[in-house]
Amino acid sequence: MLSAPIDTRLVRQLFSHPAKVAGSDFLRREIAGRMREKLELVRITPAQILDAGCGTGADVAEFQRMYAGAQVLALDAAPAMLTEIQEQQRAAMSAVGRLFAKWTPVALRGEQGANLICGDFAKLPLPSQSLDLIWSNLALHWHPQPDLVFAEWRRVLRTDGLLMFSCFGPDTLKELRQAYADVDEFPHTLPFVDMHDFGDMLVNAGFSTPVMDMEKITLTYQDTEKLLADVRALGGNPLLSRRQGLSGKHAHQAMLKALEQQRAADGRIALSFEVVYGHAFKPVNKKTAVGESIVRFDLPKKRP
Repeated sequence: MLSAPIDTRLVRQLFSHPAKVAGSDFLRREIAGRMREKLELVRITPAQILDAGCGTGADVAEFQRMYAGAQVLALDAAPAMLTEIQEQQRAAMSAVGRLFAKWTPVALRGEQGANLICGDFAKLPLPSQSLDLIWSNLALHWHPQPDLVFAEWRRVLRTDGLLMFSCFGPDTLKELRQAYADVDEFPHTLPFVDMHDFGDMLVNAGFSTPVMDMEKITLTYQDTEKLLADVRALGGNPLLSRRQGLSGKHAHQAMLKALEQQRAADGRIALSFEVVYGHAFKPVNKKTAVGESIVRFDLPKKRP
């Protein structure tokens, strides 16, 4: 099942310069904070954690703070993101870093830093049943086959292991999508997957009682160029069906004019983000690897 005709090679390229996407970190950190509030309500003490789509490692530091002694694996498809984490670890262990070690996030100290993995969400180089928690913040919508990702995440989770993720939903960037629709017929933003479709994929992948919810965050802008800069910092357009080549000055001006027409009474332009949250547990297996049913009997205890 394809969520969109996404060019994964281009996704890696779009995230190959961490500085270019740093401008959208404010949104990632806000959503990560809301996810942590949900996670703190779950009674779990994970020993092994995977941050899938770790970026430059901000959430890794939080996990080391929340779960002292846990092994944190940081995975991203863009090697440059992992290089950034390595550079942070080296800086943290410099002479000045050692001097201020008591104030340095544990995840950035060399001796307890994260294990870094460059790879595909749907093809993890990890053994089955090796993780207690998989966390993924605003990363899943960059993968063309989330159903395969969920199946793989279930494989590497232990029984009763927890999956928690966030991603954008269909109403994200709807104002920009409408502005471009007045210019041409090419897709300029991802066609984000609906929350209910994600829930169905989780069930089909074998997760138990997935919980999905959604909220909308609206940013407003006075300056259209600032709006577009923030959108570009989110990652760009990796669709195979995107316009090939530049759209031209006249098309760009037409799009800006369409955005201008969306100004509200206060003179600002809205930009919507539909944020989808999901979490689910891996249940006890009901079948063996070869498809045979597993029947469990709870025998009564013998009285003394």
